[in-house]
Amino acid sequence: MKKIRREFFQRDPLVCARELVGCELVWNDCGGIIVETEAYSVLNDEACHAFARPSSREFVAERPPGTAYVYLNYGVHWLLNFLVKGGAEDGFVLIRALEPTRGIETMKRRRATHLENLCSGPGKLTRALDLRGDAHGLDVFSTKSIALFAPVDPPSIQAGPRIGITKAADLPWRFIATGSRFLSKMGPVG
Repeated sequence: MKKIRREFFQRDPLVCARELVGCELVWNDCGGIIVETEAYSVLNDEACHAFARPSSREFVAERPPGTAYVYLNYGVHWLLNFLVKGGAEDGFVLIRALEPTRGIETMKRRRATHLENLCSGPGKLTRALDLRGDAHGLDVFSTKSIALFAPVDPPSIQAGPRIGITKAADLPWRFIATGSRFLSKMGPVG
């Protein structure tokens, strides 16, 4: 398998979000194939943290592409995003769901559920991977605990509106692997 390089994240968030689907994310000894992502743009995207949070805009300005942007959603779930910058627009890609491939028994101990539900949502996958707030700011390319691999056989991809948000929810910036049974939930895709 070919490791993804930093240049992968030096593009538009929409392109990056689409092309992350099918890649394998490895976090320590666990991981899976990314089957669902969402793109967020720093410019004019009310759903993006950078729209209203100066600290997020500072994060974008100060960090290299490929840095993990991890935050606690509603005080309950850690969510994993990757910083995308250097292309037409800067932004983030939220990793919404994985098809487990590595460390499955370890992830099952952490989540106590069946395979299809193990990483079928952004909060579920961070629990399964034991990924928390201390991962915020980690540069994917400067640590051995994180790796991303290009797909051997890229899947067919569908796009649709982002889910779980109220602002700018109509934008078709959610990308899924067509036919995957590991998605966070079904929503409209085209």
